[in-house]
Amino acid sequence: MKKIITYGTFDLLHQGHINILKRAKEMGDYLIVGVTSENYDEQRGKLNVMQSLVERIENVKKTGLADQIIVEEYLGQKIQDIQKYDVDTFVIGSDWIGKFDYLKEYCNVVYLERTKGISSTELRSSKNGILKFGVVGNGRIAKRFVKEARFVSGIEVEYVFGRNQEKLSEFCKEFSLVDYYTDYNNFLQKVDAVYIALPHTLHYQFAKEALLSGKHVLCEKPMTLSAAETQELYSLATQKDLIIQEAIKTAYTPCFNHLLAVVKSGVIGNVKDIEATFTKLETNKQLREYDLSQGGGSLTELGSYPLCLIAKILGTEPQKVIYTDYKDTETGIDLMNKVILQYKNAIATATVGLGIKKEGNCVISGTRGYIYIPAPWWKTEYFEIRFEDTNQVKKVFVEFKDDGLRYEIAEFLKSIGRHKPTYKLTEKESVFIASIIEGYRNDTSESCIHLY
Repeated sequence: MKKIITYGTFDLLHQGHINILKRAKEMGDYLIVGVTSENYDEQRGKLNVMQSLVERIENVKKTGLADQIIVEEYLGQKIQDIQKYDVDTFVIGSDWIGKFDYLKEYCNVVYLERTKGISSTELRSSKNGILKFGVVGNGRIAKRFVKEARFVSGIEVEYVFGRNQEKLSEFCKEFSLVDYYTDYNNFLQKVDAVYIALPHTLHYQFAKEALLSGKHVLCEKPMTLSAAETQELYSLATQKDLIIQEAIKTAYTPCFNHLLAVVKSGVIGNVKDIEATFTKLETNKQLREYDLSQGGGSLTELGSYPLCLIAKILGTEPQKVIYTDYKDTETGIDLMNKVILQYKNAIATATVGLGIKKEGNCVISGTRGYIYIPAPWWKTEYFEIRFEDTNQVKKVFVEFKDDGLRYEIAEFLKSIGRHKPTYKLTEKESVFIASIIEGYRNDTSESCIHLY
């Protein structure tokens, strides 16, 4: 007897799932289906699963395709199951190509091409339907987005928009997407929501067109390069009963939100000072980060992260903003920028850089103690609450999964589902971030010091 095994969450069972099960069944005499438990889904960072384990098992059972159903509960179980049940072939969708090659030591491994376009078409109109997503852009961050979206239930990334047909074709093939478009209007007709991963200067234009077409928008940071444009996009989304959300991934991670709750609890007293640093060395001057016409520079590229933290803790109304930068004489971009924000009863410093390297940590200082977040603080998964008495130090751990984009995607879907913008990064905070970046770019601040 030839035994086949496959695994999945099987949330909101759809035709794509059924097709995989049918094809797996045809490959042997006996099909074993592993359904992931809630705990295991959480451990592996699978977010927004809508149905219970019991419901998902029952739906698989109703297909009549599974000869045996088991529950996957922990990492490494696949190897043990293959050996325990004397499995001949492991089958999984092509979304995971290469991921399970390690199982070839124990059985044959087959990656089946997923059913494109069927799942979302059939479920879109249901109460808990799957959102059909399109990606605007096909660069580095767009690729990370598609990979991370696999960990969020309720979303299917099916289309990509861009200008270069050859690159778009490669993108589609790499991620098993349905199709690509070079015409934005045609692209918008195919999707429910868009993820905008274009150079900063194009965010406003493409986000506005998407909203006018009735599509929800998840837009990379900074949403725009001006406060007025950001405000306009939020107002338009409200008028259209749509959700627009800025994709600053840190704002949506579990540990960051735990950190904010600790700060707001008053355990370190009144916050009087924040120092947050984010630098990365980029030496390739051909990248958009070095192109002023594409909104390049340290503050536009990295400033959203520390500014978001500062806004969440100290608010969006500093009394004075001081910029000190170090510019590249060849490209004109700021290789380093230190932004000092003076509030009524506190001060904050955001240090960012593409041409310098500093310890990327964060310190939030209060009247009773302080919180220390080690580098890279923007991928917050650990922080310490420190006091004068070192015996009182508390350490907090909350896992940050892989690239972290799955958290912003899950929050975006939740906001759409409840018809209400997220509190994790508000309209007011996005407008604030844009205003600080705009103040530097227009050199309209009260104080801007240039170092060459």
